[in-house]
Amino acid sequence: MNESLTVEFKSDIRRLPDLDLVAAVVCLANSDGGEIYVGVEDDGQVTGLHPEHQNLSSLAAMIANRTNPPVSVRVTALQEEGYPVARIEVPRSSRLVATSEGLLQRRRLNADGTPQCVPFYPHEFPSRQSDLGTVDYSSLPVAGASAADFDPLERERLRQMVERYGGDRHLLALADAELDGALGFMRREAGELMPTVGFWSSSLYGL
Repeated sequence: MNESLTVEFKSDIRRLPDLDLVAAVVCLANSDGGEIYVGVEDDGQVTGLHPEHQNLSSLAAMIANRTNPPVSVRVTALQEEGYPVARIEVPRSSRLVATSEGLLQRRRLNADGTPQCVPFYPHEFPSRQSDLGTVDYSSLPVAGASAADFDPLERERLRQMVERYGGDRHLLALADAELDGALGFMRREAGELMPTVGFWSSSLYGL
């Protein structure tokens, strides 16, 4: 077995710091989940658990206490090549997860195919939430845009397409502002109507 997007090895010869282990859990939880093998070197050599990590129930409790929201992992004791190893199964989280210190990470592959945990930046959150189905990316407002960016001719073409291809004919009776709202092209943000990502990617944006 080698390290991958869903498999991580952690050496425990010198006692793996709790923060390093929790960061690895967060990294996998914010990606596709996976397994962490504590007591295995990066090259796959088995060297075993540190004596302080052989109480596996306390290991799972420590991880839950130091992740936010708490990540419930499954820890299994293994014997590999005569050494004790802990396999920590990390579920894919449906929410963004951080360490109790506020560290957010995600997992990715480097150009050479090796996996790496990298910082998870705020501008990447909407894409992740969209992948999880917890937020509709197309409904997010576009900063700096306004209703003046709409092309009236494209709106009329849209009405013609609804009529021609048997769309919802109730849309045809709506005023422009009502039509924009019904299709999710505008949303109210801080008391102002702002175009959404859905509008920006549609033909209503006249280039």
